Amino acid sequence: MALTPETLTRHELVGLDVRVVAASNPEVIDLDGRVVSETTRTLGIEHDGRVSHVPKDCATFEWTLPSGEVVETAGETLIARPARRTEQKGDSKWE
Repeated sequence: MALTPETLTRHELVGLDVRVVAASNPEVIDLDGRVVSETTRTLGIEHDGRVSHVPKDCATFEWTLPSGEVVETAGETLIARPARRTEQKGDSKWE
């Protein structure tokens, strides 16, 4: 399955460029970098030589796909074990 805006939530996120556009923690807003790890509830984003772990459930993310397209997703649509999330079928919940 190709990585498109419609299929983003069902793809591997590690390696993608991301920016936090909204969050309950103001310190992570506008944090941008590359996803280097993912758990059920967090994304590990590498920036400035360090990794910050951002909770998915209280943030909105902006992804830059390899095609150059920019997609915004609500973090709660990504909450799941990464292996389980990528196996799901059906419509994407990206915004």
